[in-house]
Amino acid sequence: MKKIINLARNPFSWLALALLLAVGWKTWLVAGGWIPFNADEAIVALMARHILNGARPTFFYGQAYMGSLDALLVALAFKILGEQVWAIRLVQVLLYLGVIASTAWLGKKSFNNWRVGALGALLLAIPTVNVTLYTTASLGGYGEALLFGNIILLCALQIDDQRRAGKFPGSLYWWALCGLFSGLGLWAFGLTLVYSLPAVVFLVLLSWRQQKKEPVPRVRLATAFIALGLGALVGAAPWWLFALQHGFQALLVELTGGAIAGVEGLPWIFQVFRHIANLLMFGSTVMFGLRPPWDVNWLALPLLPFVLMFWMVVFVFIVRCLHRDSPARLAQALLAGIILALIAGFVLTPFGADPSGRYFLPMAIPLSLFAAAMIVELHAKIGHWALGLVVLLLVYYLWGTVQSALRFPPGVTTQFYGPAQVDHRYDQALIDFLRQKAETRGYGNYWVAYPLAFLSAEDLIFVPRLPYHPDFRYTERDDRYMPYDDLVSQAQRVAYITTNHPALDEYLRLNFKKLGVTSQEIQIGDYHVFYALSQPVRPVEIGLGTTTSP
Repeated sequence: MKKIINLARNPFSWLALALLLAVGWKTWLVAGGWIPFNADEAIVALMARHILNGARPTFFYGQAYMGSLDALLVALAFKILGEQVWAIRLVQVLLYLGVIASTAWLGKKSFNNWRVGALGALLLAIPTVNVTLYTTASLGGYGEALLFGNIILLCALQIDDQRRAGKFPGSLYWWALCGLFSGLGLWAFGLTLVYSLPAVVFLVLLSWRQQKKEPVPRVRLATAFIALGLGALVGAAPWWLFALQHGFQALLVELTGGAIAGVEGLPWIFQVFRHIANLLMFGSTVMFGLRPPWDVNWLALPLLPFVLMFWMVVFVFIVRCLHRDSPARLAQALLAGIILALIAGFVLTPFGADPSGRYFLPMAIPLSLFAAAMIVELHAKIGHWALGLVVLLLVYYLWGTVQSALRFPPGVTTQFYGPAQVDHRYDQALIDFLRQKAETRGYGNYWVAYPLAFLSAEDLIFVPRLPYHPDFRYTERDDRYMPYDDLVSQAQRVAYITTNHPALDEYLRLNFKKLGVTSQEIQIGDYHVFYALSQPVRPVEIGLGTTTSP
């Protein structure tokens, strides 16, 4: 009994429990098929397959603010395990285990307490629906962003440790490593800027304080920052090489959300007010796990008020931590800096037009650590009753995610726009039908084309040239991989696939009739297929396939 008690008191036991819980939780979600295989993840999978065949893409197909690192990792998994959807999810699980382990270390460094780190890791084992979603399904870089962000913070805090030990600026290794992962993160996913920018400010502040207290030679200090910069240059080498070949402007536009900016069509100041509203009404509720990011549906309603109250108290605790005199206050300010950087980036850039909550994913780490620190302090005052708060959070997020998963379709989905939510349980039936009818080329929308291409081993190529919005608006950015266009444009037999769009179905019927083209139709789940066309029809012939407004 004594051994069991000692084991329970060991923070590393809590960390081991966190890792085991996370593996079991994600295994249930993946094995149960509760997370549909959507188009963005299919693009990662296609990139990985193309990498194995010799391609070397620098960025996610069709958008140059997310690098191909995730696809490279998935390609490695495909090489070992075969081209399976579950292999993509395995990569994300391994990345998330790294996030949990590094969060424990980050908690120890930020609060000088392994218990805070281990408890913070435990809170991440069964996190909000939003965090669960983006660390299980791949959208091209969220898992890497979280892991690299933790590493950036750990490097910065290691430099602070050397300062407190009287060895500032210390080993150049940590400066270079901090820069390396900042640069690598910039390429992998620009979201890591919410870590690297506060880390740089933190290092500048350390240097300023050191120079006031006990100056070090300026050459040594300059050398440290040069190591930081060189590390960043090396880490971001793919980003720079692409910029030199294709120009910096396009990359900077993508990095700052320029592709989203055109959607709002408002003066900047009005955009800021809208983003603040999105943050308060939509982003915050997803961040705290009160609703899933794709729906305004309250989760685990009986427990919701208690969880909301808990997080309000945590924010009060954060303010208290930043005001009290403590050797770890600067480290805790670095954690709070992640929160502030993320809020500022959301409010001031076009990314604030997306109220889904996905960009608040990095909030999970500092919030879990501050929550853990508060619970540890409460435990010292009121004993084991404080651990009831841990149980409350784990049960609430478990309940909320199961509640979301069982509402299938859509399940725990990466697709937040209702008209684009496709029931992917019919994918194999669609593939079988198209093969049976020899309809291997044609046109669909973004949410049809790429899952179909990957799942059919690129036997069935349907380029996204059809609108999925009810008002028929369409952007050519949906068409992410130009070689597919060549294959379809050369085909003498094409089919059309629509999803949940009766108005578009009628539009196609009328325009086929105007051209004197006959066709047959079949409904397979959410998929409506126009096949056996008497002659090939290109979308441009019937007023589709080019960027349009409503």
